[in-house]
Amino acid sequence: MAAAVIVPMPTSALNTLSTPTADIALAEDVSRPSIVSLSSPNPILYLPPILSSLPENTLSVEAPVYIQGSNPLTTDSRLPSIDTASLALHTELHRFHPITSDYASVPYDLAFNWEDLHLPESAEGEWYCVVFRSKRREGSNSGPLYEADRKAHEEAVQNGGLLMYWYGTPHPETGANLATCIWQSRDHAAAANHRPHHVRAMRLAAAAYEYYVLERHWLRKAKGETRLKLEPFVALPAQ
Repeated sequence: MAAAVIVPMPTSALNTLSTPTADIALAEDVSRPSIVSLSSPNPILYLPPILSSLPENTLSVEAPVYIQGSNPLTTDSRLPSIDTASLALHTELHRFHPITSDYASVPYDLAFNWEDLHLPESAEGEWYCVVFRSKRREGSNSGPLYEADRKAHEEAVQNGGLLMYWYGTPHPETGANLATCIWQSRDHAAAANHRPHHVRAMRLAAAAYEYYVLERHWLRKAKGETRLKLEPFVALPAQ
């Protein structure tokens, strides 16, 4: 079977997007994107990651060139702070993309190009990944959920911790989709769960999705190494 071709959304389409809400609307509407004919029968069509804008006066690191020159999207809000290791990861996440069109159904460590992401040997850190696997309910009203999601996203960035948010397009046969976010820490993610816009978005999601499943993973980087390591999050039993 021929290998899949990774295809970012056309730059002309990305230039029309100004908020995460519009991005999600485009991602959910699989009939809207148009791409040229490809030699592979299995193109992977997706939006670039949305990276949280860095704090003011952050010493910027030159970001890698994204696939086919298409840059990641960024948020209107800025992170209040970021540590050195997370800044290195934020920079490398410019390269983040799926490596299979079945990213919504395969294990998280096999869905994305983790092997291509490298941090300096001196960097050491632990980050928290949340995975949202879902299928939209046919005929559900998307507007309120998109608006709530946009506000929850900006709320998370303003309060700190959210490094990246990514989502794909519904699978053309199964309708399954996947979204994921990477946080500076589990504490940041847990705090976001109780903020008003996030609470509203989750309430709307219950009615908008036929199903959704949450997964959690650790993303770790040891000093002296360059590669990242994914490990499933295992909750400790209550004492």
